[in-house]
Amino acid sequence: MELDHTVTALVTGANGGIGTAIARALKLHETKLVLSGRRPETLQELAAETKARVIVADLAVRADVHRLCEEAGPVDVLVLNAALPASGPLLEFTEEQIVRAMAVNLEVPIVMARYFAERMVERGRGQIVFISSISGKVAARGTAIYSATKFGMRGFALGLRDDLHGTGVGVSTIFPGFIRDAGMFHDTGVQLPPGAGTRTPGDVAQAVLRAIRDDAAEIDVAAFEQVAGAYLAAFAPGLVSRLARLSDGERLAKEMSEAQKHKR
Repeated sequence: MELDHTVTALVTGANGGIGTAIARALKLHETKLVLSGRRPETLQELAAETKARVIVADLAVRADVHRLCEEAGPVDVLVLNAALPASGPLLEFTEEQIVRAMAVNLEVPIVMARYFAERMVERGRGQIVFISSISGKVAARGTAIYSATKFGMRGFALGLRDDLHGTGVGVSTIFPGFIRDAGMFHDTGVQLPPGAGTRTPGDVAQAVLRAIRDDAAEIDVAAFEQVAGAYLAAFAPGLVSRLARLSDGERLAKEMSEAQKHKR
């Protein structure tokens, strides 16, 4: 799909650094923007910059999800970026926290994709872009809940892509690794082991543009060792787990869990 002033894009989770980068990249192509998030003050600043329309919504509240879908109006590009970190050992989560993470990270993207896909199919065009994580391809210590949602998102997106084949509506999934400068990982302040690479929010935004343009099924936005680890995990998950434990993975998991605990 070519991006221009005739295209309307809805970006969820626009409060965060990655959502902001995606919105700015789309605006460079004169796309009409609808931005959604929980913090109105941050959204209004970005809206003024990008001339976007704002819909404040908490995706943990199902009534807000329904209102967002209805108020957004006709959408040509749907970027499902909103998510909770959901990091930490399973035994540290309450049932309420598990349900909330599953809802925001997996159920709501499915519900919104269903709502907008129907309308896109009627118009014969559209692109749905899921912002997943490299944790949707390889699980590690302290990612049981988060990986469950992101693995689920990957399976759903691939199935939906086949469901919509031939309708003019495409489906893509982006898999960011460790993102510096802004976003979930950056906000923790955790230091990566020596040699571990990062990417930027702008790299994720460029992947979104490529997905829309080329209808790419999946795009990794991660350092080489993370992409290689995800590839290897498909064939030898036990080996990847052992390598992670030898490369400071336990320390990294513990620090990220502590830093993100308040967001569960």
